[in-house]
Order: sequence, then structure tokens, then C-alpha cells
Amino acid sequence: MNGRYVSVNAHDGRQFQAYLATAIGGSGPGVVLCQEIFGINQAMRDVADFLAEEGYSVLVPDLYWRQKPGVDLGYSEEDFQQAFGFYQAFDENAGVDDISASLNALRQLPECTGSAQGVVGYCLGGKLAYLAACRLPEVACAVGYYGVGIEKALGELEGLQGRRLVLHAAELDQFCPAEARAEIFAAALKTPGVETYLYPGVDHAFARPNGHHFNKPAALMAHERTVAALRRTLGPDYDLSALWEEHIRHEFETRDVPATMATMVAEPYVNHIPTMTGGVGYAQLSRFYQHHFVHGNPQDMALTPISRTVGATQIVDEFIMTFTHDSEIDWMLPGVAATGHKVQIPMLGVVKFRGPKLCHEHIYWDQASVLVQVGLLKPAGLPIAGAETARKLLDESLPSNSLMPNWANSADPRA
Repeated sequence: MNGRYVSVNAHDGRQFQAYLATAIGGSGPGVVLCQEIFGINQAMRDVADFLAEEGYSVLVPDLYWRQKPGVDLGYSEEDFQQAFGFYQAFDENAGVDDISASLNALRQLPECTGSAQGVVGYCLGGKLAYLAACRLPEVACAVGYYGVGIEKALGELEGLQGRRLVLHAAELDQFCPAEARAEIFAAALKTPGVETYLYPGVDHAFARPNGHHFNKPAALMAHERTVAALRRTLGPDYDLSALWEEHIRHEFETRDVPATMATMVAEPYVNHIPTMTGGVGYAQLSRFYQHHFVHGNPQDMALTPISRTVGATQIVDEFIMTFTHDSEIDWMLPGVAATGHKVQIPMLGVVKFRGPKLCHEHIYWDQASVLVQVGLLKPAGLPIAGAETARKLLDESLPSNSLMPNWANSADPRA
């Protein structure tokens, strides 16, 4: 836990507690995070800390304070029954008032910058984020994860007034079945500023790490969309391209491992997909860079950029890598002695950032093409190619379909 608890003045003059996670760098746009039915538990504090790494100062109000301050439940059957009792007795209107008070408190903190604010919520908090977006003009962007009961409050959408609202829904969510979801999505289509996303084959709470229904691909996609919406509305704006260029410079030019690691989050990971080389966590990845990558690449290794797509939290880089295989390259050709062959290989990098730091790299290439070029794989009779793949990427006028024996059969005889 990286945050601390602060007091919030309620609109009725009383006070309640809230967990504050401060944005990386000490300050950032303010976001109020609305809890699940289990109170401000470890899962909610972790979400707040995670969003703080993305550049937001996050306040998690104790929305059960009128019933019982400091509720912090787990996910046992006994805890679920307690949580459900709190949920059944919860006053949504009072909850929205407390979100308003929390936004006001957040604005006054030095950790919060800018005038635009956001609200993110899960489960119970997902509906509260929806209501806050519709009722509170100070909410510039709201994101609701699998909110419960939104279909009963669709008339509230009239109050949205074009502000941004993102709703994540789970296909198998028994608390928001298909009929309810259809009503919500239909109303959203008619309302400017609303984005709806359905995650197939997943259940309620799919974004809760270590939860019974946690689904990592869906959670990652939802997080990407959440941060994209927050970035567009609240900021902060990071120059991901410049951050990536700095990382590459230390990898291939200065060959400085500490400087390379300094561009990354505390526990990053790198995965070279074809060979499964890289590392998970600071210690393993630093070791990998020091002994198997940064200082082990051929001196003539070079990257030729082809295209770059920059999103809210990631970059997709298309490039050609060229080198002479004059030394063993642990990460690409592990255990293969130098062959002296020249290699040209198209590559694709999916580079994820968390705030201003690189979080992970997924690097792809055609290993068969590499093996052909270093003489370890004969292409005859196989649908594989060597350096031609790189040349074709650079020059689209080169022949297509040369590996397809049946290509000639589809030719128009009249041509």
C-alpha cells in the first residue's frame, strides 16, 4: 500500500475517511474511485495505487461510513453476506453526495492538478460512477465496470450533457443479464459521449486480480480503454514515442543497462515471443539485459523504422532489424554459434507504458526466416522465406504469393 487515509468533509458537516493514492511524480489529475460492495479493501487500494502509477491522484471514499465506517471485507461466503447486507441498505443518493464531497476534497489537495476530474467504479461503484457522470457537472469523465442496476436508471442519461462515460459489461454477468444489458446499450447508442464495451465469455468482477472470475485479457483491454478515456479528457499527456526512443537509445547506442532500466516501472517485463527470452521483474530483467542482451548484440545491429502507432498507453512499432551474426545472440538464437551470415528480419514490438514508464515489451518476429538466413533451416519445399520478407516489406512491388503453388491456378486465362 502506497497511499494514506485523509478526512473528507461531507455535505452535511460530518466527516468520513478516504484512501488517497498520489500520482507518480507527486501530482496529477484527480480521480475518485468507487468501491465494490466489499468496502475499501485491499483490491480497491491496489486499483487506486495502479491508477496512481498511470499518473492520477486517486481518492477512494468510504461509501459505507453512514452504516459502519472502515468496512474492509474479503471474498469469503461470510464476508459476501456482510457485504450484501451493506449493499442492500445503501443509499445511492447519499453515495453520489459523498462522491461530490470527495471530488471537492480532491480538488483542494496539492496532489491534484487541473480542473477536470474523473470517477471510476466497480460493481456498486460502477453504477455510482454512472450516476455521478449524469448528475455532477464537475465529472468530466466516468468509467463504470459491470455496474449493477444501471438499466433501472436510464432516464439519468439526460443529465450527461455530452460528458464522457465508459461502461464495461461482462457477457456472463448474472447481475446484469442480457436483457438489462441490451436496454443499457440501446440507450447509450442514443446518447452522445457514451462508450459501451462487452467482454465475451467473462463474468462479473472479471477485472479483479486474483478473483474467482478474473480474466486477464479482458481486464487488460478494459484498463486500456479506461485509461484512454481518462487521458483524452483529463490528461496527463505523456510523449510515449520520446520515452520509447530513449529506452531504445540506451539499449542499442549507449548500451547502458542502468539507464535502460531507469526508463521502466519498478517491476517490468520483456518477452521475445518466438524464443521466450527476456525477464519478469527488475532483478531478472536487469540480469537479462546485462548478460544476455545489451552487451551481447552484434556491433552492426541496426533498426530501420517502418511504422509506429501510438495509443493512450502503448506503442506498436514495426521495424526491420539487420545485423551480422558474428557472435552468439542469446535472446534471438540461443545456443547457436556465430555463422557470419547477414540477417534482415521484419519485427513488431508492442510496448506498454504505465504513466511515464515502460511497463512491458512483447517483441515478435519470424524465427523461421532467421533460421533460414543463418543457414540452419533449408527453405526448399517449405512455405518459409529468408531476407526476402524484409525486402518485400520495404518494396511492395516485389512479387506476392511466390510461396503459393496454387497461385497460378486462379489466374484469369483471358488476362
